[in-house]
Amino acid sequence: MERIALSDEIECSRLIYGLWRLCDDSDTSLKHVQAKAEACLAQGITSFDEADIYGDYESEKLFGQMLANAPHMRDQMEIISKCDIKLITDKVPDRPVKSYDTSAAYITAQVENSLRLMGIDALDLLLLHRPDPLMDHYETGRVLDQLVADGKIRSVGVSNFRPWDISLLQSAMASPIVTNQIEISLNAHEALVNGDIAFCQEHDIRPMAWSPLGGGSLFGQSDMAKTLSDMAVEKEVDAAALAIAWLLKHPAKIMPVMGSNNLQRIARFSEACDINLSRDEWYLLYQAALGREVA
Repeated sequence: MERIALSDEIECSRLIYGLWRLCDDSDTSLKHVQAKAEACLAQGITSFDEADIYGDYESEKLFGQMLANAPHMRDQMEIISKCDIKLITDKVPDRPVKSYDTSAAYITAQVENSLRLMGIDALDLLLLHRPDPLMDHYETGRVLDQLVADGKIRSVGVSNFRPWDISLLQSAMASPIVTNQIEISLNAHEALVNGDIAFCQEHDIRPMAWSPLGGGSLFGQSDMAKTLSDMAVEKEVDAAALAIAWLLKHPAKIMPVMGSNNLQRIARFSEACDINLSRDEWYLLYQAALGREVA
């Protein structure tokens, strides 16, 4: 599995395992959670993507219980988590509205809680989950730098930020912002031309792609789905792997965040890395995604 250097402090596997639906599995036993992690590690997928809110604030706890049951696995992983979204939930009964919070106190509390729940000393990478219209970039930048200095996080990134959001925060930080996790797929390809990916390339920021298979929408009855399926048959590969290979072709070194609770599907994630697309094949899929020829 290819390794992607995000900075001098951190590198990640080219494919990342997303834990968004970890608690949605019909089997949440520690044995099954460990089996999924082992299936990733066996392919060289060493980066695991969490967030404080996943599973209605339960996913980090479950993942941490697995790590406590198999502590040898921690040193084989890069653990990513996110914070700043505040959900309406029974777990926080006095919260009046869903919101974002990038205050120093909230970020610090959420990082410390993530470390406690997962039973780890540091996050390899902390992402701010969404841009906060009330962000004081000086305050937020200071606390992120302090968390790095304190050894509670090793590196900093963002998620769903636009270029100007990244520039604003970076202007108040000493630590580099090393990634932006955004939605990218054949059904969500705007980032390729709206400046999001171009900004990452200009500033040597490696983008991560959430929902790289469009939540399954790539495999319906659309013309896009037919083009993808036909090419997969022609190349004798899985259509899902082909859709991921389309992302991997991009020179920005996009890192797809793969999500599945099915062990058989997880075991096949790395097949995408073995598919070589020509420029013409890439554009055939892009044209199908656009629903028209390029201008």
